[in-house]
Amino acid sequence: MEAKVDNLPIEADAVIVGAGPVGLFQVFELGLLEIKAHVIDSLSVVGGQCVELYPDKPIYDIPAVPSCTGLELTENLMKQIEPFGPTFHLGQEVVKVARREDGRFDLETSAGTRFITKTVFIAAGVGAFQPRTLKVDGIEQFEGSQLFYRVKDPEMFRGKNLVVCGGGDSALDWALKLVDIAESVVLLHRREEYRAAPASVSKMKALCEDFCMQALTGQVTGFESKDGMLSEIKVTGLDGVTRRLPLDCLLVFFGLSPKLGPIADWGLEIDRRQIVVDTEKFMTNIPGIFAVGDINIYPGKKKLILSGFHEAALAAFAAAPFVFPQKKIHLQYTTTSPKLHKVLGVESPVFD
Repeated sequence: MEAKVDNLPIEADAVIVGAGPVGLFQVFELGLLEIKAHVIDSLSVVGGQCVELYPDKPIYDIPAVPSCTGLELTENLMKQIEPFGPTFHLGQEVVKVARREDGRFDLETSAGTRFITKTVFIAAGVGAFQPRTLKVDGIEQFEGSQLFYRVKDPEMFRGKNLVVCGGGDSALDWALKLVDIAESVVLLHRREEYRAAPASVSKMKALCEDFCMQALTGQVTGFESKDGMLSEIKVTGLDGVTRRLPLDCLLVFFGLSPKLGPIADWGLEIDRRQIVVDTEKFMTNIPGIFAVGDINIYPGKKKLILSGFHEAALAAFAAAPFVFPQKKIHLQYTTTSPKLHKVLGVESPVFD
């Protein structure tokens, strides 16, 4: 459910900042404890990096799911949280968080949506991230038409002559995927060494040997246009020589530039642009504010979706006393608990 902006603040039990996989699973864990959540994300769609950067890329380390894409994972999480009716506030960023005298928090977004909430869960991944852009004067005029920093629909590149820039996983993954769709693919990297998975590098080199694609070493230093269209790029190699490379589309994967944004001004303890939490409650140095997923840091932290799911479960239980101070919270199992079956809207099984 998408929320409408109102002049009056929304009174909430929990506000989740970030609608990636961990933020969505946080909705589920809170829902099991009968805590309704509002979810805010700067993107216009749910799914975070999974949907924005690699919707078609398979993920292999979700328990009991041998393989699923980022988009499939997001769709399944959305289906899982349906019983809890979360309210989404998309396309807006949290710009203010301040503690009230009554212990709750005033929270405001860039769209003017205001909340008074008992708890806050920061599940913002790497923060407000933006792709690192190509630093060539004037080339930004082609962004969205011939210059792309992410792929939303591979079919739009069918039959095109492509140049893919970058040497990491995203660049290699998309170059390999688009080989079977595009007319031609040239992978351009500034160094001869690649940062991608060795298997991807080996596959790329094999395709180059079979003349299915081409790999060049160098950097884009200029471009030429014809009739308002990008017609070729200028590539300067390691030998200092600049060559012209004709193309239809330029795909650039230089990685992300993560920024905490306004989160950095909330008074939270931060270490290397990540939020410090404990490993019992995943609470920050401010009681009532929790951080889960890639945004947090603690001894032994592993940036895995799996880890974020675990953190969301413990954070939900730790948040319950803030929402229901007079209520004793018991651990119950979705397999056997009639109460949880009612919350989930499913029938309790009958065991012989």
